[in-house]
This record gives sequence, C-alpha cells and structure tokens, in this order.
Amino acid sequence: MWRRLTYVIACVVTLGACQSMDINDFEGTEPRRVLEEYFAGESRAWGIFEDRFGNLRREFRVDILGTWDGTTLTLEEDFVYADGETDRRVWRIEKHGENGYVGRADDVLGVAEGEVRGKALNWSYDMLLNIGGSDVRVRFDDWMFLQADGVLINRATVSKFGIELGQVTLFFQRVGGQRAEISGREAA
Repeated sequence: MWRRLTYVIACVVTLGACQSMDINDFEGTEPRRVLEEYFAGESRAWGIFEDRFGNLRREFRVDILGTWDGTTLTLEEDFVYADGETDRRVWRIEKHGENGYVGRADDVLGVAEGEVRGKALNWSYDMLLNIGGSDVRVRFDDWMFLQADGVLINRATVSKFGIELGQVTLFFQRVGGQRAEISGREAA
C-alpha cells in the first residue's frame, strides 16, 4: 500500500515538474513575427476545436479585417461555424514594450497578454464561452507560429481550473494575394 502511494506521489511530482514551452526558446527564429504587420489588411483562418479526448467538436472559418493606426491594432473577426452559427469578436491590441502586447475584446475578461520572440507569439487570456447555454469562464493559452510562406499556425489550449477542456487549432492566411511584410522580407 505505501509502496503504491509513494509511486503515485512520485509520478505526480514528476509530471508537475514537466516544463511547458518557453517563449524565450524562439528568440532569433525566422521569419520574425510582428503582429501589427501580419494582420494589417484582410486575412482568413480555418479552425477546429477538439475536446480533451481528441473528439472533433466544432469547425469554423474566420474572416479578419485588421487596421493598425500606429498605436492600436483592431481586429474585426467574423466567425462562421460548420453548423451555420455566426459570431463576431473585435480585438483592440496595443504594443507593450519591444516584445509585448496587451489586448481587449468584449468577451475577454480583463486583459489578454502576449509576448513575441522570433517567429512565435504566446498569448493568454480568460474568456467567457457559451457552453450549453451558459457562459463559462475559461483560460486560453495560445501559441502562434509564423511560417516562411506567410501561413500562421495557432494552437490554443482551453482550460478551466487548470484542467484542459480541449484544443483549438487554426491556420491563418492573407486574403487576395496580399503579401505581409515581415521584418523587411515579404512573405506570401
């Protein structure tokens, strides 16, 4: 009995000590990620939500119009879900220091905070999600990775009380052949 309990405690301590991704690991990677440059203009994203058991629960498309006024990046996101439901979110994001961003949206609780290093952005925030007709507070931990061809890959963990509820995966692309200027280089 004690041996089994000791084993379980050792496993919990070991798993708790596992490191997650660190934004600093992406310092100097290319292409360099600049949020306000990538999202200026029109872009489109395609995404899915998988529950914690890996079951596909939702599919959606997002049309995004981004404007940068030199201080604030405004992202108007129009969602269309596979079941026909629609939604809209408007982000107002400001640069905070050399590598940081803070953002607000109506369904975001408090302030979203993000940090860029090289090609990666780590973005986290609390949000109210409507689940089964009730608004539920959940935590998003987003990781975005810019690819050399201008595609942006986003993987977000959605959790409540530290327990993972599922994963959101999105792929962003510029619309209409627009090219995003990324750190002095163009990306398709």
